[in-house]
Amino acid sequence: MKIVVFGAGAWGTALAASAAARHELTLWARDAAQVEAMRAAGENARYLPGVALPASLALSAEPLPGVDRMARAHDLAIVATPMAGLRTMLHALRDCGRPVAWLCKGFEASSGLLGHEIRAEVAPALCAGALSGPSFALETARGQPTALVAASPDAQVRDALVEAFHSSVLRVYANDDLPGVEVGGAVKNVLAIATGLCDGLSLGLNARAALITRGLAEMTRLGVALGARAETFMGLSGLGDLVLTATGDLSRNRTVGLLLAQGKTLQQAVDSLGHVAEGVYSARTVVARAQALGVDMPISRGVVALLDGQLRPAQAVAALMARDPVSEA
Repeated sequence: MKIVVFGAGAWGTALAASAAARHELTLWARDAAQVEAMRAAGENARYLPGVALPASLALSAEPLPGVDRMARAHDLAIVATPMAGLRTMLHALRDCGRPVAWLCKGFEASSGLLGHEIRAEVAPALCAGALSGPSFALETARGQPTALVAASPDAQVRDALVEAFHSSVLRVYANDDLPGVEVGGAVKNVLAIATGLCDGLSLGLNARAALITRGLAEMTRLGVALGARAETFMGLSGLGDLVLTATGDLSRNRTVGLLLAQGKTLQQAVDSLGHVAEGVYSARTVVARAQALGVDMPISRGVVALLDGQLRPAQAVAALMARDPVSEA
């Protein structure tokens, strides 16, 4: 199978490297200097330092107008850009005639749309979906056991993703509920900021468990309102991704919460990461879409108030705890 991965960040590089032993892989980066540095060093020193790239992995810095031609020369195209770049890539690939899947998780800041909603606008004829689930790029690159979900209403896309990436160390499960998988991947980043805040304030394991559980309820309510199935959120892209991102030390979004609890400003927290923390950019959109649909998401609202400087960390926690009692259901 011939696969091209557009985007040489941590996750795109890790996924390409993991499949290069079984398939013909090309990893594309927009920055030609980055590609030359990767060739020279044999690793992606910026995003995955210390992880050797397979010798069979081809690297490309083809100019953006050429990505459609590159996709046509492969059996499957993977978009591994941040959410901010998805619209541009889907527009460029709209007529490629090949299955396309994206790895980014979140809502587009400018429009408030999820990936499948962007595709419907700019590439309605494209057979597409998402590859998501609980996964840190570094562990996948090292060949540590991982499970992902291939989500698309199109069986051709699901089957291509399973064939491409399912292996002895990477299990890929198919799911036709693309809205549910995308909502889970987007909202968990926001909830991870809240959980990092909880841990940073040393509120205890009881508080962490409460945040994760009630956060899952928020995520599910929003997903169902956006057309998803409730059971999807008990799977890899819901509960699984939430637990990983909210508790894992490699989580950038959790780290933002930890740094805010330490008294860092939001800008200081983001600058210290060196990578994108999608929850910072998705939080306001999550809350805006929830409000438009009449969905109550108090934890997510608290995160937005914290990010906007309206509440200090301790005040955000106090506001959540002071809410009137309600039924768990």
